Amino acid sequence: MSKKSTKAGGGKHSKAGKEEPSNTPASNGPVLVDAKTGNLIVKILAKPGAKTSGITDVSEEGIGCQIAAPPIDGEANTELIKYLSKLLELRKSDISLDRGSKSRQKTIVLDKDGCRHSPEQLMAIFRNEASAGT
Repeated sequence: MSKKSTKAGGGKHSKAGKEEPSNTPASNGPVLVDAKTGNLIVKILAKPGAKTSGITDVSEEGIGCQIAAPPIDGEANTELIKYLSKLLELRKSDISLDRGSKSRQKTIVLDKDGCRHSPEQLMAIFRNEASAGT
């Protein structure tokens, strides 16, 4: 019995330990710089199953992005990475899905060595794309 409680307690501590050094500060908008790595963090609010991929809106909660792929077997995640790489003119290998593989709220990491954009430039690109889509 004590083994079960030790395992459960150990699992909770290890999860909490992983979540505490989070690389995404809570209230600084949808595009952030990770203080530890220098990578850019982008919060995405995904809308899979659309006819075409595109940016729908930009808010403090995240970048609204419709994805032209169904949310099945990671197809929408793959399409999202493909779309962002084209939009931001980055290699797909410079973009990774950090969190939200099975959620509509996703956290994307842009490698600092591959991404030449500042957070302000990224926001301008996203806003420009959102206004072009409407």
